[in-house]
Amino acid sequence: MTDETAHDSPRYQELRRRMVEKQIRARGIHDPKVLNAFMKVQRHVFMEEALRDRAYEDYPMPIGEGQTISQPYTVAFMTEALELKGTEKVLEIGSGSGYQTAILLEIVKQVFCIERIASLARKAQKTLESLGYSGFLLRVGDGTKGWPEYAPFDAILVAAASPRVPRSLKDQLAVGGRIVIPVGDRYVQSMMQVTRVDENTFKEKDFGSFRFVGLIGAEGWDEREII
Repeated sequence: MTDETAHDSPRYQELRRRMVEKQIRARGIHDPKVLNAFMKVQRHVFMEEALRDRAYEDYPMPIGEGQTISQPYTVAFMTEALELKGTEKVLEIGSGSGYQTAILLEIVKQVFCIERIASLARKAQKTLESLGYSGFLLRVGDGTKGWPEYAPFDAILVAAASPRVPRSLKDQLAVGGRIVIPVGDRYVQSMMQVTRVDENTFKEKDFGSFRFVGLIGAEGWDEREII
C-alpha cells in the first residue's frame, strides 16, 4: 500500500466530498446521517489498488470472485431506504468488500454480516478492522436463511438480487422493521422496501429499477441458474 492510499489523503477527502455533493445529495439523498457516513467512509480502501483512482466515481467496480462494490448512489439509496435512527440492530446480506458495512456502522452500533464467498469475507473483515471499525460480526454462509441466532433484526439490507423476498428474512424482521432488497429476474430488479406491520402483515414499497448480481442460496437463486 502506498503512502497515499495508506491513509485518508486530502485528495481522497476532496474526491469524497464531490461524490457526496454531486452523486448523492444532488440525486435526492437528504438524510444527514447517510450523507455524514458517506463523507467519513474511505471507499478507496475497499477497492483494489489499481482501481482506487476511480473509487469516488458513481459506478460499480469489480472486487473479485465475479462480485462488485455497488455504485455510491445505490449504496446511499438503500441505506436511506432503511430509515435508520441509529439504535437499530442491522442484518446485512452480501457484505462483499465491506463498504456497505462501514456505511452502516457510521449510523448504527450493531451490524451482523453474512457473505457467501469466504475470500471476500476474510478481506472485508481485515479491511474493516484496519480502519478501526467494531460492532460487527461477519460470517460465511447462506444469506437467504438469515442469522436466526441473533434475530429479530430492526433492519435487513440485501445487496444482491433475489427472485422473491426470502421467507426466512421476513420471519427474522422485527415488527416495525424494514427489509430493503432488489427483487426480480437475473437482468433487472425492483428495489423493494418491505415493512413488517405486525406479526402476519407486511407492507411493500417499490422504488423502481436497479441491477444487482444474483442472491445465491436456498431461498434465492440456484448457482447454476445465474452462471
